[in-house]
Amino acid sequence: MIFKKIHLLSSLPFFLIISTLVFVSLTFAQNNSQDKDKTKNDDTVKVEKSSQPTKDIEKKDNPIVLLETSMGNIKIELFQKEAPISVKNFLTYAKEKFYDGTIFHRVISNFMIQGGGFTSDMKKKSTHPPIKNEAINKISNSKGSLAMARTGVVDSATSQFFINLKNNFFLDHKNTSQAGYGYCVFGQVIEGMNVVEQIGKVPTTTKNRSKDVPATPVIIKSVRLITKGEK
Repeated sequence: MIFKKIHLLSSLPFFLIISTLVFVSLTFAQNNSQDKDKTKNDDTVKVEKSSQPTKDIEKKDNPIVLLETSMGNIKIELFQKEAPISVKNFLTYAKEKFYDGTIFHRVISNFMIQGGGFTSDMKKKSTHPPIKNEAINKISNSKGSLAMARTGVVDSATSQFFINLKNNFFLDHKNTSQAGYGYCVFGQVIEGMNVVEQIGKVPTTTKNRSKDVPATPVIIKSVRLITKGEK
């Protein structure tokens, strides 16, 4: 394609030929880069790049939960003022012991770990109805933050959640469109980030047509409320 364009432009002034070649090269590089961006569905988050400022959280007697896993414990603060629907939803599942025996079924190194919906044999559990997406609270998907996983539908989150392994600001709320609504952050790891990072490094495979599944199940033994916080 590039050689054909050179031939067609052979009768033009030299500086126009050079300008055209630069434009074609840049366009090819941009398109090639865009082709590398991938998206995920089925209660997953998309992978791309962007940036977004972090919103300050009002820390005032927030609930704290202990997430016990087969690789260690993780303590998480929940932002009940900023994301009341998501926090109530998460605590409901925790109180019902829904998460006990589920796994981190999707692990992508240097991105995030996702769990709370499948058993160790990769069977999806039945859930309560989906909740309202509160990503409009504009809390950033920073490293260690806890967010609701969902499908491509804005208000489709149920039980599944993910913990960011790095700053993934491209997942933040940008606008009210389906593509720009973002993923709601409703908590932050306050202890055990080393456990989260260890989980993020486990070898993965494909199981039941699902990619990025840990080869050895990383089990969520329990999720328990240890501090109720202010109502």
